[in-house]
Amino acid sequence: MIEVRQARYFLAVADTLHFGRAAERLGMSQPPLSQAILQLERQLGVRLFDRSERRVRLTETGRSFAEECRKLVAAARHAHEVAAQAEAGLVGTLRIGVVTSALGEPLLGTLAAFRHARPRVDVHLTEVDTGEGQEALARHEIDLAVIRPSAPVRGLRVRPWRHDRFVIALPAGHPLAGDTTDPVDLTRFADEPWVWLRRDASPDYHDQLMATCRRAGFTPDARHIANSVLTQLAMVDCGLGVTLVPNVAVRSVRGTVAHRPLTDRADIVELSLVSRTGTHEPLVREFLHHAQRDR
Repeated sequence: MIEVRQARYFLAVADTLHFGRAAERLGMSQPPLSQAILQLERQLGVRLFDRSERRVRLTETGRSFAEECRKLVAAARHAHEVAAQAEAGLVGTLRIGVVTSALGEPLLGTLAAFRHARPRVDVHLTEVDTGEGQEALARHEIDLAVIRPSAPVRGLRVRPWRHDRFVIALPAGHPLAGDTTDPVDLTRFADEPWVWLRRDASPDYHDQLMATCRRAGFTPDARHIANSVLTQLAMVDCGLGVTLVPNVAVRSVRGTVAHRPLTDRADIVELSLVSRTGTHEPLVREFLHHAQRDR
């Protein structure tokens, strides 16, 4: 197997058909270049040049070899350019894990700004719950997670991004699903059938839901169990019950689901940008830059 350096040496001589001029182009003296070409011929077991006192000519083998050397040198140059562009954050792939309730603003605006600034970067989004996102980061399966963690996880850096509030989501035919946007007391729904989120999908989010209801003085009758916020809303839309969701979630889905703010303005777990501790990937840095600017 020949080295890129050997291919460059050979091509300099093949292009000039003169060892002196080739050495000058390469910025070296002629004797080491001549020795390098002889060594290359011995390594390959072929004769690449016909040499005489007056001229140097490529052999037929040398002409065929030159075509392959040009491909090798071009590939090496391309690899160098790709590495430099990747280091500058101009090319590559950014893998992002996103909880369902984050599929709205400011994520959409940040994605648009990032893709406008880095049009040659492939962005891959994967829906995750909080636990899956943390595990995928640790296994290097994703580069960034938009999730709702509350407890710190070793090896991960959490940047709070957005703080939402719960609203009560209601079927269109519910008595309190009128046109008004006045806040409503959560205790009014204590005896309603509830659409609930399974705890292992997002423990922090689930526990915040439960704590909000218990502060209002009741434990919800969780008759229907969903795997995501969007599924919660779909079940509510079917008239199965009521549920608590982030205010941004009801704005990002279509359907007949109504919603009302709560009188106690219950806080929800923060939406955070999570990456590996000490990460220096340029694409992650670029995305975080846009996220913090557009929040």
